[in-house]
Amino acid sequence: MNNYPHPIIAREGWPFLTIAVVAALAGSAFAPVYVAVPLWIIALFVLQFFRDPARKIAGGAKTIVAPADGRIVAVEKALDPYLNREAVKVSVFMNVFNVHSNRSPVDGTVQQKWYNPGAFVNAALDKASVENERCALWIKTADGQDVTSVQVAGLVARRILNYVDGGVQLARGQRYGFIRFGSRVDVYLPLDARIKASIGEKVYASSTVLAELA
Repeated sequence: MNNYPHPIIAREGWPFLTIAVVAALAGSAFAPVYVAVPLWIIALFVLQFFRDPARKIAGGAKTIVAPADGRIVAVEKALDPYLNREAVKVSVFMNVFNVHSNRSPVDGTVQQKWYNPGAFVNAALDKASVENERCALWIKTADGQDVTSVQVAGLVARRILNYVDGGVQLARGQRYGFIRFGSRVDVYLPLDARIKASIGEKVYASSTVLAELA
């Protein structure tokens, strides 16, 4: 899988964008202005939601980059429920105005993938990490360090898309999935990782450094 090129509008969005634009055009042709205008606003919202611009990839082999655009809502010691280890959890919350393409936080090989159905509580809440629908990747770096990257559905999100399986090699910043309409990504890091992210910080997938591996 290539990090880029891909359309500046995510491929996941074309069906939604087509429907929205057709509805807006039909509204303009056959309906009053007060009906057509909201339809065009919806089409513009869909267009901005599914944008997926190219991004500069930060750092080197030891760098952990943001897996998503958004705001840091957690930097804390936590149990990694997938590898059953103590880890540092860094969580990025995406609102509906953020880019929702998800990218690998590190260079490494996918060891395993887990999918868990669940609820759809507000993804900004910490309990979303263990209660919501989620899809986790265990990624092992070339020097044997383990990183777990977890896509978590949100209050509005109803579809997690993940395109990789065990054995796939991922490059740092490589696109591997998408979440529709508001969500979060949790990254579980080794305890000795040098954390650079802070609560409330605005981050950008691939180009913001979350931490450096020891």
